[in-house]
Amino acid sequence: MWWGVGAALMANLLYSVGFVLEKKALGRLPALSAGRPVHVVLVLLTSPAWIAGSLALAAGFAAQLIVYRALPIAAAQGIFVSGLVLLLLLSSAVLGEQPSGRERYALGAVLVALLMVVASVREGEDTVSGGAPWTLVLLVSVPTLAAGVWLYGRVEQRSRKRHRLPTNGIGYGVAVGLLYGVSSLAIKGASSRLTTADVGDAARSLFTSPYPYLLMFTAAAGLVMSQAALQRCRASLIVPVCTTVTCLFTAVLGTITFGERLPEDPLLLTLRVAGTALALSVLLALPRHDPAPRTQGPPPVA
Repeated sequence: MWWGVGAALMANLLYSVGFVLEKKALGRLPALSAGRPVHVVLVLLTSPAWIAGSLALAAGFAAQLIVYRALPIAAAQGIFVSGLVLLLLLSSAVLGEQPSGRERYALGAVLVALLMVVASVREGEDTVSGGAPWTLVLLVSVPTLAAGVWLYGRVEQRSRKRHRLPTNGIGYGVAVGLLYGVSSLAIKGASSRLTTADVGDAARSLFTSPYPYLLMFTAAAGLVMSQAALQRCRASLIVPVCTTVTCLFTAVLGTITFGERLPEDPLLLTLRVAGTALALSVLLALPRHDPAPRTQGPPPVA
């Protein structure tokens, strides 16, 4: 199981680097709109920096496949949330997005949560599921995808209204987080199908399941929606919200869907549940909006 923990930490590093590279590249590109998906993709492909960020995210995806083969869903999500620490540090150093006081407290809380979740992982105490009924996966996934797309559209519609304060990214983060939650379930399911050394058998097992098609949809829709939102909002705000929603969705519904049991040892169970809950509280600790810009007062009277 410990190589699964290492793969999860590597995935955190790759995801954080990828998001920061993409955010930096997006600042140099023309305005993107999720309502024009083909235009979004064509513009993104003109940026070598954005492509480098997307390759880092793709490598993080590969590491995530390894994680779900070695760790139960709930433990993996607790470790994935810890990636917020590195993301906030990188966004501050590379993008100049200075963390607020609340964000600094969140860093400390997530570090403690990471230690608790990692301490709860014991060889032989956890059950790593080998699969789930695909009808149950679709029953969970399809309404969630519909809710994510609907919420994103609502946020877009409200942001276009005149005399309205600019969106702070919370709604975007929740919407994209729901899509990536379904993607996490699909990754978990796909990893359970790649259990044979025979390439043909593995391919048949994979493509006769709904998992690759869920991944295709969430990859395409998530790409367009997340990049348009990331261009408008701080990475240090929207990515933590998205990550927290994804991890909460995956930890709760994924554990139920794939029939995984939590540790039976009371101490390990307490560490797992409390650590995950503490990590998810990051969403509540983060500020809901960027500080209002300071306005200069009237010139002094001579």
